[in-house]
Amino acid sequence: MTDPITDMFNRIRNAQIVFHKTTEIPFSKLRYSIAEILKAEGFILDCKKKGKKPYQFVKVQLKYDNKIPAVSGFKRISKPGQRIYKRANEISKVKSGYGLAIVSTTKGLLTDKEARKNKIGGELMVEVW
Repeated sequence: MTDPITDMFNRIRNAQIVFHKTTEIPFSKLRYSIAEILKAEGFILDCKKKGKKPYQFVKVQLKYDNKIPAVSGFKRISKPGQRIYKRANEISKVKSGYGLAIVSTTKGLLTDKEARKNKIGGELMVEVW
């Protein structure tokens, strides 16, 4: 697996296609932080770290609105082969403010709104809507 973040979102998308209530994603601090942001922004219901040290995973409880998945799409911006960095004033809104972008900054992972508010740029990881 060359891109663990894309794998994470593919697991979420595939689970939502068949209306699973939960899905499991192999644990890493980055993936767990992304899941926490998705939970805070209302794209998933809950995320918890489970398992023992070598076999830890993140259990994600998916969210639906009348059988419509809350995460309708995502786009990976910064890829392992090409990193994309933006200044705070260059970060644009996703889907006219209905989506969010996750930005890796020196202050940790932030949403695009938080990055613009704090005037911090960084690596544009992924857009979710």
